Amino acid sequence: MVDDDGTRAIEVTGLRMRYGSTDVLDGVDLHVDRGEVVVLLGPNGAGKTTTIEILEGFRLPSAGQVRVMDQDPARADEEWRAGVGVVLQSWRDHGRWKVRELLDHFGSFYRPYATPQRPRPFPTAELLARVGLTEQGEQPVKTLSGGQRRRLDVAIGIVGRPQLLFLDEPTAGFDPVVRRDFHDLIHRLSDLEDTTILLTTHDLAEAEKLADRILILDRGRIVADGSADELARQVAGRTEVRWTAGGQRHVHATDDGTAFVRDLFARQGEDVADLEVRRTTLEDTYLAMVARSAEGAGPEQVELEVAR
Repeated sequence: MVDDDGTRAIEVTGLRMRYGSTDVLDGVDLHVDRGEVVVLLGPNGAGKTTTIEILEGFRLPSAGQVRVMDQDPARADEEWRAGVGVVLQSWRDHGRWKVRELLDHFGSFYRPYATPQRPRPFPTAELLARVGLTEQGEQPVKTLSGGQRRRLDVAIGIVGRPQLLFLDEPTAGFDPVVRRDFHDLIHRLSDLEDTTILLTTHDLAEAEKLADRILILDRGRIVADGSADELARQVAGRTEVRWTAGGQRHVHATDDGTAFVRDLFARQGEDVADLEVRRTTLEDTYLAMVARSAEGAGPEQVELEVAR
């Protein structure tokens, strides 16, 4: 449930989902604060999409307590739905509609829910510019490229100026330039619109760039919760320093890379060449977490809930 000071956008306790005899979700506990950008990571089959669909109100859980924007999403009213944006992995096109007309059409459903604090919908011209589709505004949807259709998916998800935005693999099919523009859009929504964002991705570099906090879901449970730096320190916390001196290659692991490098130059000075300093990456962290989960470690060994 939303806490007393109203800072929680999502609060989930003991969430379970069973299909037949299989537990897809096995006691998931998570929260997302208002205005946060939270990334949900996990291998295929971990339960990410099921979790998102429950939070969106598209699927009923087998057990557990779920509160999203202070309502049960399965029974939420229309005003609640006007405040929630969804970008699915795919959707059925309105192929003959022109891009601008389609956004105008979807936007019209949000006008009754406009407030002085949050005017709705986004002006179509502004929205097209934000997702990089201004030049395609008069094109039929069916003529768009795959990347352009994905940008249209994002535009449809945010046309109602949502307070909470769900994004399921949003940048699949984006080229590097469009992906960078999308990352800028996410930061603007969070910083300027105070939009709470929960997204799934398999792109760990993207997760590290976007997330205030990262959740790792594996085998139906949250096995890690914290920022990329916090999780890296919990898993390994050591920095690897590589350098060449006197024709020999050296490797040293240390808890304090800065102090070690400073001491290294004090001792060896100009003899040091080809210096590399490598901290634990999010990929290292993610693989370590999933490996521990696969080995069957108990929750007290695996779960790294970072105190916040």
